[in-house]
Amino acid sequence: MLTWLQRDSLDFPPLEKAMREPNGLLAAGGDLSAERLIAAYRHGCFPWFSEGQPLLWWSPDPRTVLLPEEFHLSRSLAKLMRQQRLRVTFDQDFAAVIRACAEPRDYADGTWITESMQQAYLQLHRRGIAHSVEVWQGEQLVGGLYGLAMGRLFFGESMFSRIDNASKVGFATLVGKLREWGFALIDCQMPTQHLHSFGARAIPRREFAAYLREHLEQGSAADWRV
Repeated sequence: MLTWLQRDSLDFPPLEKAMREPNGLLAAGGDLSAERLIAAYRHGCFPWFSEGQPLLWWSPDPRTVLLPEEFHLSRSLAKLMRQQRLRVTFDQDFAAVIRACAEPRDYADGTWITESMQQAYLQLHRRGIAHSVEVWQGEQLVGGLYGLAMGRLFFGESMFSRIDNASKVGFATLVGKLREWGFALIDCQMPTQHLHSFGARAIPRREFAAYLREHLEQGSAADWRV
């Protein structure tokens, strides 16, 4: 039975109570306050819903993750990055990145990054928890991604490209920095061919939960002002 969250409580049901079909649906309801979002990621779940639906919280099994040391950089992407045609920054325009990620895609109807979701993650950005990666061609924003950094874990949310390979350049740059800063894992949530090409793989939910227990309270050398 699906658990409905109460607005006056930040508690989530145990991850083991998530549904098998649809895979990972754990709870519904609650709100998108910064406190609840932080509690959700620390617990091992994330919000994902469409306009007009109730808030839905997910913890899929298996979970798609990328270990920074297992990142695969293709020769073609490495060559593109050496050419330095694109410039990468962090936390320079979080609002523009999340707006771009919310734009309609050719392969999807609508977006799950609703206006309320954008405002919620902007609050997390102001608290220094949510971060953006921007990819520039000259002064034009052509790609990027955003996610949350907690402890030695990075929880990826969404990415976009307006020219070929822009988001790949941003992601590869981010992974290099996370590896340098001692991050243990990048949460990719759901599988895609794009992520698998970088070395992402599926792990059991219980193993993902173990990463949370081990690394959420650990410090890192992250400096998002680079």
